[in-house]
Amino acid sequence: MFSPTTVFSLSPLLAWAVLLLAGLLEIGWALGLKSAAASSRPALMWSVTLAAMAASVGLLALALKQLPLGLAYAVWTAIGIAGTALVGVFLLGESASPLRLCSIGLILAGVAGLKLSA
Repeated sequence: MFSPTTVFSLSPLLAWAVLLLAGLLEIGWALGLKSAAASSRPALMWSVTLAAMAASVGLLALALKQLPLGLAYAVWTAIGIAGTALVGVFLLGESASPLRLCSIGLILAGVAGLKLSA
């Protein structure tokens, strides 16, 4: 039976690139949720948001063929959390308090610690 995940064999470097793209799509769908609520064309925004969700999870699944589960999931969520928070600060005018920025840094430091321990 044909399965896209059995056809593609990823090198570790390509798996990391796929994971990065999956994380960026996670930021995209988080923004899509906010945009869909305020859009004059919510059906279109919901469609784009759902497509980004599916693509993000699909790429995560593909990256998991090569990368360890705990590390890949932590990196994926950290990209989504930190990226969405930073987009909120820089594009949506949300607070850039020192505590918020320090907390984002702690998330990234925690993922770096997981990577170093793997």
